Amino acid sequence: MLLRIDPGSAVPLFDQLAGSIRGAVLSGGVKAGERLPTARDLAGSLDINVHTVFRAYQLLRDEGLVELRRGRGAIITDSAQRYSQLSAAIDTVVTEARNLGIGPETVNSLLRETFR
Repeated sequence: MLLRIDPGSAVPLFDQLAGSIRGAVLSGGVKAGERLPTARDLAGSLDINVHTVFRAYQLLRDEGLVELRRGRGAIITDSAQRYSQLSAAIDTVVTEARNLGIGPETVNSLLRETFR
């Protein structure tokens, strides 16, 4: 699994890391039941603070994508399949938006409004 972060980005590192893990799940690079690297190992390999990794893992736990087990680390849950289903629906929305000439900012605004 290749995880990428950009220290120069305005997006917080923990959000970037969580997004990278989500992307790995969506692409099939990580499957349900697989264990993620320990926070200490991942922090060392990405040259970031271990608490940044913990925060990303906690965010993914709150979303239901990973289960955190003391002493066993972070494990991808079975609910990861929902992300694949959502990804397919998003692909359809993006295709339709492109066909209509609607930009990503407008699509984001529409999604935010729908969630309210």
